[in-house]
Amino acid sequence: MRNLKLLKSLCSSELQGLGSPQCFSVRADTGSLLVASQYSITEYDPRTGQVVSEASLTADNFLPEDGSGAVVGLQDLAELESVCLATAGGDVVLFSLNTCQFECVGSVDSGLTSMSWSPDEELVTLTTGQETIIMMTKDFEPITEIRIHQDDFGEARKVRVWNREGILQATSEPVNGLEQALCWKPSGSLIASTQRHPNKHSVVFMEKNGLLHGDFTLPFSKDQAKVKELLWNSDSTVLAVWVEDMTAGEDGSFNTCIQLWTVGNYHWYLKQSLDFGRDPQKAPVCVCWDPEHPLKLHLVTRSWTSITYDWGWTTERSPGLDATDNASVAVIDGDKILVTTFRQCVVPPPMCSFELQLKSAVNQVTFLCQPQRTNELAAFTANGQISVYSQGCCHSAACSCSSFCFRSEIEVDGVVVSMVHCSQSGTVALQLEDGQIRKLLWDCPEQSVEDWCDSTGCKMNFPVPCVQMALCSISGEEYLLGLTDRSHLYAGETELASNVSSFAICNDFLLITTHSHTCRCLQLSTLSVKGLQAALASIGGQNDETLRRVERGSRIVTVVPQDTRVILQMPRGNLETVHHRALVLAQLRRWLDDLKFREAFECMRKLRINLNLIYDHSPKVFLENIETFITQLNSINHINLFLTELREEDTTSTMYPRPESTPVQLPPASGLKVDVVCDALRSAMESMDPNKFCLSILTAHVKKTVPELEVALQKVHELRAPGAVNAEEALKYLLFLVNVNDLYEHSLGTYDFDLVLMVAEKSQKDPKEYLPFLNMLKSLELNYQRYTIDRHLKRYRKALFHLSKCGEEHFPEALQLVKEQKLYSEALRLFTTNSAHYKALSCAYAEHLVEQQQVEQAGLLLWRCGESVGALQAFASSSSWRNAICVAQHIPLPPDQLALLARDLAEKLTEQRRYSEAALLLDQYAKDCEEAILALITGAVWEEALRLTYMHNRQDITETNLKPALLEGKNSAAFLEAQLATFSRHRTRLAVVREQKQKARLDMLDCPDAELYSEASSVMTGSKYSHSNSRISSRSSKNRRKAERKKLSLKEGSPMEDRALMCALGEIITTEVHNLLKALVLFQFDKQAEKLQAAFEEALQTMETAVPEVWPEGLQQNQAPVTRIPEMIIITSVTYAELPAPPKMRNGVKWKLTILK
Repeated sequence: MRNLKLLKSLCSSELQGLGSPQCFSVRADTGSLLVASQYSITEYDPRTGQVVSEASLTADNFLPEDGSGAVVGLQDLAELESVCLATAGGDVVLFSLNTCQFECVGSVDSGLTSMSWSPDEELVTLTTGQETIIMMTKDFEPITEIRIHQDDFGEARKVRVWNREGILQATSEPVNGLEQALCWKPSGSLIASTQRHPNKHSVVFMEKNGLLHGDFTLPFSKDQAKVKELLWNSDSTVLAVWVEDMTAGEDGSFNTCIQLWTVGNYHWYLKQSLDFGRDPQKAPVCVCWDPEHPLKLHLVTRSWTSITYDWGWTTERSPGLDATDNASVAVIDGDKILVTTFRQCVVPPPMCSFELQLKSAVNQVTFLCQPQRTNELAAFTANGQISVYSQGCCHSAACSCSSFCFRSEIEVDGVVVSMVHCSQSGTVALQLEDGQIRKLLWDCPEQSVEDWCDSTGCKMNFPVPCVQMALCSISGEEYLLGLTDRSHLYAGETELASNVSSFAICNDFLLITTHSHTCRCLQLSTLSVKGLQAALASIGGQNDETLRRVERGSRIVTVVPQDTRVILQMPRGNLETVHHRALVLAQLRRWLDDLKFREAFECMRKLRINLNLIYDHSPKVFLENIETFITQLNSINHINLFLTELREEDTTSTMYPRPESTPVQLPPASGLKVDVVCDALRSAMESMDPNKFCLSILTAHVKKTVPELEVALQKVHELRAPGAVNAEEALKYLLFLVNVNDLYEHSLGTYDFDLVLMVAEKSQKDPKEYLPFLNMLKSLELNYQRYTIDRHLKRYRKALFHLSKCGEEHFPEALQLVKEQKLYSEALRLFTTNSAHYKALSCAYAEHLVEQQQVEQAGLLLWRCGESVGALQAFASSSSWRNAICVAQHIPLPPDQLALLARDLAEKLTEQRRYSEAALLLDQYAKDCEEAILALITGAVWEEALRLTYMHNRQDITETNLKPALLEGKNSAAFLEAQLATFSRHRTRLAVVREQKQKARLDMLDCPDAELYSEASSVMTGSKYSHSNSRISSRSSKNRRKAERKKLSLKEGSPMEDRALMCALGEIITTEVHNLLKALVLFQFDKQAEKLQAAFEEALQTMETAVPEVWPEGLQQNQAPVTRIPEMIIITSVTYAELPAPPKMRNGVKWKLTILK
């Protein structure tokens, strides 16, 4: 649906010569014209109006001096930098453009009638006066000579096709009325010619096998005009038809015109009509297309006037931005304008919504750029008149250009090739032929033209001329966008993209189609120019709303304002309407902000947008206006559809990300999203009209995270009351939402057999399957009936509750159920504490706890239910000695058995290194003070051991046991020295390992393949342990830590030796010395105490000094918990996947003895 728009026409009368032009050609490299007459050949540059060179053809006798000769062919040969021309006398001449010398390369005695070169300039064919075809190479070596066999010269003619070797390939059937015009389409698919029918004059197309392939009718009667020549442009998109009237005027002259035809959707459109009048001096004698620029046409008139036309493709769309604009597109088709209003309907071309019939062929059409009147259009016709059409009017106001009353006239320094007007800002932008941009200040007292400048005052121009322009606002600043014929899109001087096939501005959005078969839609107010560049260069993510795929070769026709529709045209010409996701979401967000829920819902339903967006867009606003939502939808089906699509996913962060400038809407903090929405809708519908919204209320119950099927079934059951909604309909709807078996089981869980039968009857179940079971249930006592139902439904807690009410005879069954389902806690709550059932359940629970290695808790249960013996055994085995002593005295045990129990408990506590507790049992209950003191000495509890010694008057133990133990404790100094030696050895080795690794790293960086080695080494190091990590991922945390430790080895040269050394240094453990020092001083072992204190202080100072060296700043800090000891070092629990954290010194702990200084 594109038109040809004349960008500029260059007319020059500077070219003059003898005779009249007969042939001409265009130089591809320079763009100059080569014109041959019966006297000379001239090279002329139409852009400068200067004659580049001229050479006489009569001087060397190639043509007679009397002007009777003729040039029958002229061709520029760019590779040879020469011009080849053929004369009617039979000479083939090369004219060198460098030396201006002629060379005759061949001659035909019978003369020549035409010459034509192949497009690749490898072959040349000549037709001779003897009706033969001579084919030669570019070096003029003959290939073949073929005789043109033609049986007759009547109405019927044939078209013959030869290949490059001169072999006849095809001969068409005789075609009545076929004329002489013949032109092969550059794409090679069709051959165009003209044909006269009894009632019309047509352009016909033939395939290269000679078969007819379509045609179109020229707007002339049979004998009104003759076609002098057909000319395809270089890209095969435009066919020029050179026509001359067959009937002379009163002055004996003939009218001449050139028509430009294009095809779309198998329909041929007349896009341009160039009328040259009846003046023979203004009539063109030579016409040709530019070889480099497909839409540039050159011609030379009989009076040696050179005219060059430059056209560009354009889509004439109405520029409105509001809903009053019909999104109209006007297509020129001869003397008709085909108008399609895409807001109302999409009509595929060549059909249209309506057509405007004019008196002459239309050359240009445009819409009025004024708010509320953008549906009005004006047309410029070939006879120089302008017709204006208003919306709703059936007539036009037509007048010639000379009769217009011009309001003002402004001179522009340069050739204006296009202009654009923005109705919002009132800006008018002009583009000159070299790409310069000017701003027209027309709506002011002193109209003027000034340079286009940006916000900083710098001039802005297009680097190259653009064929399409549009004004827009980017981040608040007005820019002029331009698209070149080479698919480059510019914003002023900045190139935005280089693969754009079409673009359009709609409100705040820029839409483009690309040669990579995508359509992008970007919101200009949220982007800067650099951001726009980056967005157009990105490939887009999975949920990128700005990007969508389109069919190959799609172009934008128009965008419906204040709507979501984008009209695309395919290369063949058919139309496709797409709803671009960015436009859809922007429109939906506006509707939701304005609380237009119905419009948003209908659009989302139609375009398959996830309905969760209605809530996710603004949860707070939705919940506050939920009654408005229900009222606007006013449809049970629509509300149900919304409820069934609810998901916990936030679609504004996954499927439809918010624009960056949009503030994030936080959902309510309480509850899950689905439950919150279902409850809110259900509550609102119940308050508005519970009968009307019955099905929707049921849906709200069913769609919750944990479906409330029992509640829904109960409400269906209540619907059987008079005046309510049909219960069968409600149940049928529930069966649509929920699996029939699930619904049957939940109905059974209501204990309502009428409801169960109603559900079963609506299902596909066989009555033989459920009736016996239901009859059996009906025969049971009520509580046992409900127990049986709950057990069948695996609702064991409810089953236990009902079974507990069934009496003594069913207690064994209840106890078995408790054991099978481990419902001990629930069962204990159902019976009184002083009952036999409670005691039996407690004993069963205790057995279960013993199996679970929770023996102490089992003892508590047994003790409180009166099973003292079992409780004593449980407490004794779990080393809960206080509870065990209490139970023993409660029984009560005889003194000798109590002493024996105390000794057994003390032995277990000693094994667990609980020496103080063991000593208490031995002293107070076993009455053995000596064993108690020895236990304290073994545990290094010096002060408590000394207290018991004096309490029981056993000072002899001080000499026999206490002092020897103290002297053994002084060996702690040797232990500290060993620890310190290990620390120093690891510290020294760590420094060596780090130096070696740093040297290896530097050597690797100096290697040419450093990057490769680095990558390979990292892969080797990582992969060695990644396999082991995946293998142990399912193990327990204890086993996982054990496996991680295996990675760290202190073996020299291991990959992770440095980390192993750091872990070993961090795990250096010191002994407890404070109480030992006090005991040594008390018994006058001062030297041993001083030595021990000095050794411990040295160890601490050495470790504190080494911390910055071993754990330098910048290493990854471990967040593992730490274990504190009474002295100054914190022992870190290391996670081997990370670097170990350094120890922390606790300088506030006072452990030294002043008397030893």
